[in-house]
Amino acid sequence: MDFAFSDMEIEVRDAIRKALERLMPKREEILRKVHKEKVFPTELWDAFANAGLFGALIPEEYGGTNIGLLPIAVATEESARMGFGNTLAFLTFMDSCCVVRNGSEELKKRFLPKIAAGEIRMCFALTEPDAGSNTFRISTKAVPTPDGQHLEVTGQKIFITGADLADWMLLVVRTTSLEDIERQGLSKAFGLTVLLVDTKSPGIELRPIPTRGIEGMTQFTVFFDKVKVPRANVVGEEGMGSFALFNSLNPERILVAATACGLTQFLLDKACAYARERRVFKDRPIGAYQALQHPLAECRIQLDAARLLLYRAAWSFDKGEDPATTGQHANMAKYTGAELAIKTCDHAIETLGGYGFSEEYGIIYLWDSVRLLRTAPVSREMILNYVAEHTLQLPRSY
Repeated sequence: MDFAFSDMEIEVRDAIRKALERLMPKREEILRKVHKEKVFPTELWDAFANAGLFGALIPEEYGGTNIGLLPIAVATEESARMGFGNTLAFLTFMDSCCVVRNGSEELKKRFLPKIAAGEIRMCFALTEPDAGSNTFRISTKAVPTPDGQHLEVTGQKIFITGADLADWMLLVVRTTSLEDIERQGLSKAFGLTVLLVDTKSPGIELRPIPTRGIEGMTQFTVFFDKVKVPRANVVGEEGMGSFALFNSLNPERILVAATACGLTQFLLDKACAYARERRVFKDRPIGAYQALQHPLAECRIQLDAARLLLYRAAWSFDKGEDPATTGQHANMAKYTGAELAIKTCDHAIETLGGYGFSEEYGIIYLWDSVRLLRTAPVSREMILNYVAEHTLQLPRSY
């Protein structure tokens, strides 16, 4: 369904569709390597790069096309409906957005052309063992070196996706401690700083976490031992990083929603194809039974609702609406898409019966992936907290 896509958005969708169709003869091999061997799908990254998608949020003067987030969302959904995810691309899109909106001119000239060309992969490092979802409680610190030219980073981050594959990391640190903020009576939003860090910098240690659910990638605990970062690599103003984050995080949630919608369509296609052919009793395919029909039909109906929320969120971002307004749409789209993908995967497994657990059909691989969407990059509960407080104007609950 094209909804009200512009000619440009349809052109981008068709371009990525053609690029992905060229991968179809190798799809099962790629998916096997991704899910069983955790091999990063470079073919998928290259398909996005060759379609010019990494420049979609980058102005033309820095080598981008500036066509917006909606075309990326459409392409991401198209990718997922063929069974492919691309988390490192989401992180790179989000990080490039942060540089575009908050970076210095020098930083934009250094990084954006290479990002637009697909030459730089980026990860994002925010979460910490003792902070959880509370960004303001992070303790990884950065202090000036004696010459004042660098910041020296010490601390720890956890659940950092693709840190071994990324060339650069968008890192959130404290340049003013929580104790100093409380002593001076400053807002808890003060004192955070965003840095661009070379992932090969001396003093960085990666320890893999044995997690599942992210296609072809590993999550890491990242340790920083006096890692020197040039002060020129500060994104935005020192101490004002919360504002840089506030206006840059929405693309990731929107693209997760796009992935959820695409995977829902992929799962429906798999389940319905099987249900049309599988016969158990007499000569009627199992798809003729309402006990299987109705759950799948519900998922298909809800998919259009999830897509409308997705496209509304991407449109809000592209139109430059207030980040809080876009955030509301992004959170709702992510919540709805994730819940639907989980539901659809469960019904697809039920439809295939024993084959639903067979690696041959590939559905069981996606159970981990869609379940993860409920938790990351922002949990279901935090989205409900957000909507309750900011949309329904209910008292803060946490």
